Parts: sequence; structure tokens; C-alpha cells
Amino acid sequence: MQNLNVSQPTAEHHDIRAAEPVYADAMNTTPFSSLTPDSLLDALESIGLCPDGRLLALNSYENRVYQVYMEEGAPLVAKFYRAGRWSDAAILEEHAFSLELAARELPVVAPLVIAGQTLHRHGDLRFSVFTRQGGRAPEFDSGQTLEWMGRFIGRIHAVGALKPFAERPELNIRNFGEEPRDFLLRGEFLPPDLADVYFGVVDQALDGVRHCFDRAGKVALLRLHGDCHAGNVLWVEGEGRNGDAGPFFVDFDDSRMGPAIQDLWMLLSGERAEQVRQLAEVLAGYEDFFEFEPRELHLVEALRTLRLIHYAGWLARRWDDPAFPAAFPWFNTPRYWQDRILELREQIALMQEPPLWSS
Repeated sequence: MQNLNVSQPTAEHHDIRAAEPVYADAMNTTPFSSLTPDSLLDALESIGLCPDGRLLALNSYENRVYQVYMEEGAPLVAKFYRAGRWSDAAILEEHAFSLELAARELPVVAPLVIAGQTLHRHGDLRFSVFTRQGGRAPEFDSGQTLEWMGRFIGRIHAVGALKPFAERPELNIRNFGEEPRDFLLRGEFLPPDLADVYFGVVDQALDGVRHCFDRAGKVALLRLHGDCHAGNVLWVEGEGRNGDAGPFFVDFDDSRMGPAIQDLWMLLSGERAEQVRQLAEVLAGYEDFFEFEPRELHLVEALRTLRLIHYAGWLARRWDDPAFPAAFPWFNTPRYWQDRILELREQIALMQEPPLWSS
């Protein structure tokens, strides 16, 4: 296993408070309308694979992901990309990052290279194929697990800092806060009696986010996983690379440029004292491979706030996809927006507190 101990990030330092939106989203009222069992199987056969006809839909809403059983060998996973979200170049850049990590023996699920390509087309469908990786959800209440997670995220960031993305965007206040707010406002999603309250609280929350970024100052941006929560980590027991137990990182679809703390804060939960303990355990492993800048701790609650605002905008943006009303029936109800108002008010208070830990 290669030691990737890097003491200083090579990425440039940036002010990440404003930039272009994440993606120019194509509004498609019939997403994946051409993706049928027959077209899926035809797409795989077009690149030389031999599925036996059995398909299992996996939990994914942004894209469509299936476990595909083959005539010979283990099942594979086929991922079909949502039209209009990422350009081909951005998808290929994500693939290259995953392959770069895998080449350095990091436990990531990278796309298979078939006929010299990782991104394939069949009609209007774009897709990639992956090996199936088994595992269970990680136990983030374990100090050993958190240290292990920190160690591998540190190694991912050591590679991520070697060069920037050219095609994939930055995580910033504009595309994770202001843009989803504006989309909700234009779409008139909220009940009239809650709209003014919600948008007023969002504006207060975004002011708090800006103050957090001001306190952090300019921070280094590097290539990130981008969505490093428990659902995107599989814990294997003696089945991973080289037969070792530990985490396997999946789904780099949200990979982007951003501060290192973005891949760490989602490992933390509970009351403040508990989060301080968890953070110390994560950093104990992380700093074996990559130096952490303590000023980024000012961004923890700011990034959590942006994620909450972005999530509401994402659900609204995808509401024309029939899969979303079925999966999220509670969205866009008065109770949903009332809960979001309370949640953001809590975040406004949390952003005024000192960072979890500093040295």
C-alpha cells in the first residue's frame, strides 16, 4: 500500500463564497423515459456484456442504478446518468479521479474500462458499469471506525490535492444556497402563508453562512468525494482490497472542488461534546496522511446549512420526475416547510457558536 503522506495541499487557495451554479439543469418532464428493461439490456450488450435478463433496481434517484446478473460471473452494477446534469467531460473527469484513487490502492469503486472507455452511449442513454461491492453500513459511533474513516479520507484528499478539476464545479454559497433558494422562489413551491417566513429565514441563514466563511478566510480547494455520508460508504470484513477489513467508498457522482471539511463533517452527529470527540477521532487518522487546516472548522455548520437549503431545492427541481413524488410524499406539504423553517433557525444559532475544536 502506497503511503501518500502530503503535508501541504497543492491546490490554490480560493474564496469559495460565490461562483457559477453547479450545473445548468435540463428540465425534463419525462426523465429516463427511454430507459426500459429492454433498452437497458440492449445497452449492456452493445459494449459486449452478456446479461441474463435479471435486474435489481438499487436505491438511487438522481441517476438510475441497477444490479445486473450476467450469464457468467458475478453480477455487475450499471449506472445510467440523468440527462442535463453533468457534461460528458465532467463525468469522465469524475471517472478519472476514481481510477486515479484505485490505482493508488485506495478502496473506491471505480468504473470499469470496457473497450478503452468508462462512459458509454446507447441511443440517448449514457451509462457506466461497475463491479458489485458488498458490505454493510459503517458504525460511526465507534472511535476505531471514525479513525479508520479519517485515515482513508486523508489519503483520498492527498491525491485530490495533486491537481484541480477542470470540468467539475466548486462547492460554494452561490450554487448550494442562493441558486436553490432562487429556484424555489421562481417555482412558487411554498404555501403563501409560509413563503415569506421561509425565504426570510433562508436569507438570515445565508448571512450566517457568509459570516462563517469570512471567519474561515480563504481555504484550500481540492478534489473531494463531495457526498461522504454513511450511505456512500460500505464496510467490509476481510473482503476488501488485499483482504483487509475497512471502508469502501462508492458513488463519486457529487465529486467537486471544495474544502476538505466537506468530506469530514457528515461523519459527525449528536450533541456538541459528542461531535468534538468524534472529530478528534477522525482527525487522528486523517492527519496521518494529510494536514488539516483548523480554520475550516468554522465551516462545519455553514456547510450543514447549505446542504439543507440545497436539498429542498433539489427535491423541487426533480419533482417532475415520477420517482420523486412516490419516494418523497412528504415534500412540499405545509409540515415539511414548517420543519425546514425550524431547522434553519437552529442552524442560525449554531453558526454563531465557536467552532467544535481548534488548536
